[in-house]
Amino acid sequence: MLRGDGLLNHDLLPDEKGPQDQCGVFGVWAPGEEVAKLTFFGLYALQHRGQESAGIATSDGKKLLVYKDMGLVSQVFSESALESLTGHIAVGHNRYSTTGSSSWRNAQPTLGRTASGTVALAHNGNLTNTADLLEMLRVRYPNQTDNEITGGNTTDTAVLTALLAGDLDHTLEATATELLPKVRGAFCLVFMDETTLYAARDPQGVRPLVLGRLERGWVVASETAALDIVGASFVREIEPGELIAIDENGLRSSKFGETKRAGCVFEYVYLARPDTAINGKNVYDSRVEMGRTLAREYPVEADLVIPTPESGTPAAIGFSQESGIPFGHGLVKNAYVGRTFIQPSQTIRQRGIRLKLNPLKEVIRGKRIVVIDDSIVRGNTQRALVQMLREAGAAEIHVRISSPPITWPCFYGIDFATRAELIATGLGVDDVRESIGADSLGYLTKDGMIAATGQQERELCTACFTGTYPIELPTADRLGKNLLERTTDPAACNPGPDSELEAVVASAESESQQ
Repeated sequence: MLRGDGLLNHDLLPDEKGPQDQCGVFGVWAPGEEVAKLTFFGLYALQHRGQESAGIATSDGKKLLVYKDMGLVSQVFSESALESLTGHIAVGHNRYSTTGSSSWRNAQPTLGRTASGTVALAHNGNLTNTADLLEMLRVRYPNQTDNEITGGNTTDTAVLTALLAGDLDHTLEATATELLPKVRGAFCLVFMDETTLYAARDPQGVRPLVLGRLERGWVVASETAALDIVGASFVREIEPGELIAIDENGLRSSKFGETKRAGCVFEYVYLARPDTAINGKNVYDSRVEMGRTLAREYPVEADLVIPTPESGTPAAIGFSQESGIPFGHGLVKNAYVGRTFIQPSQTIRQRGIRLKLNPLKEVIRGKRIVVIDDSIVRGNTQRALVQMLREAGAAEIHVRISSPPITWPCFYGIDFATRAELIATGLGVDDVRESIGADSLGYLTKDGMIAATGQQERELCTACFTGTYPIELPTADRLGKNLLERTTDPAACNPGPDSELEAVVASAESESQQ
C-alpha cells in the first residue's frame, strides 16, 4: 500500500519492514546568508534520516515563518517557497514517524507561543516519559483536552513544544533550562524564537548532533555530512546534556543533566551517512573495519565478495581486503525506487526485490559468492536475494552480516519490526541460514562491532542487540508510537505494534536485574 506521503511502503517485499531511520534536524544562525536555502541543502544531506515530511522555519528577528508538507525535501520546497522564508535564523526537519502517525499535522517544526513571541521546534529521537510530560500539561491546562493542548499534533515533539511555549512568565531559554532536566529518552532538539537559535542533546547522547562554523554564523546538524554540504567547518559535538544558545551576542553553553554517554551503535552500522563522523570516528572507516573483522571471525572459501547496495558496500570492501577474495558489484540498484507514486501491479509485486535490485548474471554465474549486508530484520529481503542469486547461476551463496543478530526493539528513535517479527528472536543462526536459503551465514560479534566503532562499550547503546536499555523504560501503557493517539482518539489508533510493549519492557527489566 502507499504510505501517507505517497511513497511506496516496502512494496518491494510487502511483508518486509527494515530498520527505519528517525529524523534529521538542522539549524542555522547567519546574518547576511540565505538561511532557508542553507537549511534546504542541509536537510537534503540528511534525507536518509527521514522521508515522510519536511519543514523549515525562519525568522528575521521580528517575525517567524514556517513552511512544511508531506514528502521529500525536493518535493516539499520550491524556489519560490524558499525565497519567501526570509531572515537570518532557520530551523529545519526531516521526519520519519517514531511517535505519532505519518500525517501533515505531525510534520515539524512544531510551533507555540512564548512570553516574547513564537517557538519553532525540530526533534530527532524518542522520549520515554511523554506520558509524564503530558500530565504536566494537563495540570497547567485543566480545562483543555489533550487534543486542544497539542493543537491536534500527536507526537512527543508537540508535548515538548507546548511545555516550552506555555510558560509566559519566563524567557524561552529559562523555560528550556528548567524543562530539559525533566525530559527522559533520546532527544536532539534544534529550536528557535524570533531572535535566538537553540540546540540541546539528551544526557546520554543517543543520537548525534554537531556544531559547525560559517564565515558569518553557526550551524547545528544531525551529522557532520550536512555541515560539509553547506560549507560549514566542524567545530565540535553538542555534548550530551548540553544546551547552547546563539544570538547577536554570540554562543553560550550550559549543562542541564549529568552526562552518561550511550551513543547508538546502530548509527555506525547503518543509520548515519558513511561520510559522517560520530564522536571523532569516521563512519565509513568503522564499516570497513566491521567487514575486516567479519572476514576474520567467519572466513569462507569463495570467488567473489558483493555488497547489498548501498549499505553493505563499506563492509564488503573490508571483507574483501581482509580475506583476499575479489570485491565486485554483482547487484545493480535502482536508485529511484521508492520515489514513484504508482502502486505496482500484482505481477510486478511478485517479482519482489527485483524492483530494487537486479543481478549481473555474467558476474555471478558459476561463482561462489559472499553477500555482505548490514543487518537482518525479518529475513524476507535476504531470502528473496538468495533465491535471485541462485536463479542467476551462483554456485554457492554465503551471507555475512556486519552486525550481531537484532533481537530487541528500539525505544530511542529507530522503528524496527516488533520483537515477535525479528527473525533472530526465535531462531538460532543455523535456523536463520536455513530459512533464508544460504549455504552459510555469519554475524559479526558484538565485541567485533564495538571495536570497529572506536568507542568504549560503556559509552554505547547496544539495546537492539542485547536488550540492555541505558535509559529506564516506563510501563507499556506509558510508552509506544501511538501513545498520544490513544489518549486523544483511541479509535484512530491501531494498537497492534504497541501490544507487545508490556512483554518487551518486562523482559528487559528482568534481564537487567540478572
